Amino acid sequence: MQLQFQTVDVFTGTQFAGNPLAVVLNAEGLSVGQMQAIAAEFNLAETTFVRPPQDATHTAEVWIFTPRSEMPFAGHPNVGTAFVLARAGVCYGRVINGDSVVFEEKAGLVPIEILRDGTTVVGARLASPQPLSVGAEVPAELIASACGVPLADIANAGHRPCIASCGAPFILAELKSRAALAAASPNGDVFRLEVSKHPAVSIMLYTQVDEGDIDIRARMFAPHLNIPEDPATGSANVALIGLLAKLRPEANLLLTKTIAQGVEMGRPSILRAEAEKKDGTVTATFIGGRCVPVMSGTIELA
Repeated sequence: MQLQFQTVDVFTGTQFAGNPLAVVLNAEGLSVGQMQAIAAEFNLAETTFVRPPQDATHTAEVWIFTPRSEMPFAGHPNVGTAFVLARAGVCYGRVINGDSVVFEEKAGLVPIEILRDGTTVVGARLASPQPLSVGAEVPAELIASACGVPLADIANAGHRPCIASCGAPFILAELKSRAALAAASPNGDVFRLEVSKHPAVSIMLYTQVDEGDIDIRARMFAPHLNIPEDPATGSANVALIGLLAKLRPEANLLLTKTIAQGVEMGRPSILRAEAEKKDGTVTATFIGGRCVPVMSGTIELA
């Protein structure tokens, strides 16, 4: 069996920056075990597998795997997969020529807008498959221990560290400064022994900045999931923009933030996040950015 794949760098317009993604384009018939093994072979943060949609009105069914486990939803895999399919212009024989695609995923339907520069496909912007949910608080002491930051550097004025999700749960914690963010260093043992006990097992640290085009700087750690640090985490940042909108006093709001991630690890990424709030409730969240193609090839399955 011969599989076709492409890799792209997501949330960047420059090759070898952003978050790399592998997209297997003809995954129909692969077992869960085969998809997991292929994702482990690529050893990227995520690999996607494109299959025919169950509903013909949708574009594709997309499965997402880290090197160790399946994900119900993730940001950069959706943005990158939509970019790849829109550039190809076809998916399982069906033409893609509009400005949007819809993916079927474990977390639900993911509508994605194709971003173009003239007629050239340059990226994508997704709407999260689930409404914002904010869960339990997480002790600041655990964040400090797991991420190697002084307890005093964790900001509690806006919100205490907590779990939030728009399809995939993350622990979100605000730090007081960019210097504190840059100094963070994850402790794998603490993640494995303590963070793993929580309903969300990945931690995203962020700090709000005033740096021209950049509003937020972020870092995401999940060393026990074989992701010591992630260059760009769309699913975490889409939850973050939802949380920030929820915390704002306005009953009606359109909140837009530009987020830089991956800088400290040499994979700078730019994510554009947006949340809509109506009558005091966050009703929609979006994340998007540019992509750039890198490699293409085949996998020969014995």
